[in-house]
Amino acid sequence: MIAYCGLSCDTCSIHLATLEQDPSRQQAMRESIAKICSEKYGMNLQAADINDCDGCRATTGRLFSSCQTCKVRECAGRKKIINCAYCNDYACADLKAIFKLDPEAQTRLESEFN
Repeated sequence: MIAYCGLSCDTCSIHLATLEQDPSRQQAMRESIAKICSEKYGMNLQAADINDCDGCRATTGRLFSSCQTCKVRECAGRKKIINCAYCNDYACADLKAIFKLDPEAQTRLESEFN
């Protein structure tokens, strides 16, 4: 499962925590995610802030808080494209910012497009 921007939902710790069935393991995962988000991305999050997420292309409505306000997700949805590699404005500044955080996202998009 690839997000519009090329991030991999299948390896996303937030998505994996959503799938976790053991409540104590899920709580530990959410604590770890909150710590990483705070340290790496400067987000002031607690474990309780890490909500369920089925990926930005899912229709369940369960999205991580950052995904809910993601400019790339909003744009791709509005344009009704499979992912950003299919966009006439590829790669926009918002997408390039994601590529800086996860360079593999660009590789995923471009390999899926070709």
